Amino acid sequence: SRWCLITSHKLYSSVYDPNEKTFEKLLIANRGEIACRVIKTCKKMGIKTVAIHSDVDANAVHVKMADEAVCVGPAPTSKSYLNMDAIMEVIKKTRAQAVSLNESIYCSFLSSLSLQESEGVTFIGPDTHAIQAMGDKIESKLLAKNAKVNTIPGFDGVVKDADEAVRIAREIGYPVMIKASAGGGGKGMRIAWDDEETREGFRFSSQEAASSFGDDRLLIEKFIDNPRHIEIQVLADKHGNALWLNERECSIQRRNQKVVEEAPSTFLDPETRRAMGEQAVALAKAVKYSSAGTVEFLVDSSKNFYFLEMNTRLQVEHPVTECITGLDLVQEMIRVAKGYPLRHTQADIPINGWAVECRVYAEDPYKSFGLPSIGKLSQYQEPLHVPNVRVDSGIQQGSDISIYYDPMISKLITYGSNRAEALKRMEEALDNYIIRGVTHNISLLREVIIHPRFVQGDISTKFLPEVYPDGFKGHTLTDLERRELLATAASLYVAEQLRSQRFLGTPRIPIAKSKRSSWELSVRLGDGIYPVAVSKDGSSFSVEVDGMKLNVTSEWNLASPLLSVTIDGTQRTIQRLSRSASGDTSIQFLGTVYKLQILTKVAAELSKYMPEKAAEDTSSILRSPMPGAVVAVSVKPGDAV
Repeated sequence: SRWCLITSHKLYSSVYDPNEKTFEKLLIANRGEIACRVIKTCKKMGIKTVAIHSDVDANAVHVKMADEAVCVGPAPTSKSYLNMDAIMEVIKKTRAQAVSLNESIYCSFLSSLSLQESEGVTFIGPDTHAIQAMGDKIESKLLAKNAKVNTIPGFDGVVKDADEAVRIAREIGYPVMIKASAGGGGKGMRIAWDDEETREGFRFSSQEAASSFGDDRLLIEKFIDNPRHIEIQVLADKHGNALWLNERECSIQRRNQKVVEEAPSTFLDPETRRAMGEQAVALAKAVKYSSAGTVEFLVDSSKNFYFLEMNTRLQVEHPVTECITGLDLVQEMIRVAKGYPLRHTQADIPINGWAVECRVYAEDPYKSFGLPSIGKLSQYQEPLHVPNVRVDSGIQQGSDISIYYDPMISKLITYGSNRAEALKRMEEALDNYIIRGVTHNISLLREVIIHPRFVQGDISTKFLPEVYPDGFKGHTLTDLERRELLATAASLYVAEQLRSQRFLGTPRIPIAKSKRSSWELSVRLGDGIYPVAVSKDGSSFSVEVDGMKLNVTSEWNLASPLLSVTIDGTQRTIQRLSRSASGDTSIQFLGTVYKLQILTKVAAELSKYMPEKAAEDTSSILRSPMPGAVVAVSVKPGDAV
């Protein structure tokens, strides 16, 4: 991956000092892109790495990147990546000096080790007290109050049952947020607007919390309507030093999970940024925090900010902070774990340029803004040829996206000297990203970053449901864009017809050369059927659509998964995903996949005599909208439904 480092500022470059000794071998108890991310820095620092993996991850990228790899169990995370006993055996077997752990088992590791067992093994991250304190939302809120950090009004204790939840919600005033005390990642969270929703939310949140975290305790607090989600990256050492590394704007979310992040935020002024940063550092010092961590805040329209939670790990969105500061956060975490003091002061931390991150998921964005998709990546190519692009991923062509793990494909990051430049590069990178074999959310990501509200910085955590109240439907073509798509599809069809007439690698000579230079076509797009006339002019095509002529130019390399096309001077990068002998073709244009049918005028006239295939009768079928496990069946034979 390319790194967005500000190499012109030597102070912030992440060049490793070989004279600064850290560890000889580090075990990474994680998988996917974050494991690969840690391995990259370890290689740069000269640290050997040990990867753990489940049996289905035997050929995973992080396994291939590491110096050693050990299988710790079957596919379910509880039996592999969260299998503490198996991982402890690997630590002893490989003699790893340091361990980078999944946050979910960090405290279990530290509390289960005797002094003899833990001697000589260093954990990359904060100590057990900080993780336990910040991992418990109830305790963390009390600590934040004591550290004079702004907190959301709410009930500070554990909610016992649904009746107490209703009583507390009435006292706080609706709407309220019901949250899992040990939660994270949007799990175990429900918004309630009345008593009935509170009872239902209590039941569902406690079930989800118990399933996800093994802890069904809940808390209730005032729901801040229409806020921004802005977080502060902190970095602290074991010598009492702590810094805030500016903010990340994380308001674009679905189901309380982040989709697009950027640094810095368009919303904060220097005074608010400093106030948030100082409160984040105060909280870190209050719990004697020593590592990289993230303090998350909700910010209202008046720039009042409230503590949400502290994540005691390297966040998914950390690359945007690295881009604007030039720091390698993994390297800093390893240095701190070894006992070195921070190399920088608060005055040293810059905001250089702008960075944007899109989370690329194997999800169907047309279902609730993203329901998981599974499958094998039959073709995969990251857009690293685009300038100032970084891709953090843990997969490759041929990798499986399974039901067992998070469906994230990668984190796509672009950097620019300003926000407009970073967004333009993101648009280009998304168009050049090749992902085949699974459904993905590229179309949603592209629509978000070009939406006028997002471009203006007018966003909140309600952005997606407000902009797409009826759900995401893909890009809506303007009349000009529709003509561009029709002209491009027709030109592709003709280019393919011309290619099929050539005989390559053979001395065969045609008896008579074809002099055909024009084609009359009929193109179906959506509910419309459009007559299109194409004429060839050298390597270009002149295409008439809706009475208007467009000039379409390209190298017409039909074997390439990416095709750069220029339409009347406007450059577009398209992908043709499929085609059939019956004229059906799928083209990714402006991020969205469009299905078209291209026929000659004669074939189109005859096609009306073809019988239509009857649609499948699904009235008696119950289909799951996504892959998963059936956890409950609430009816039995004989029940009235």
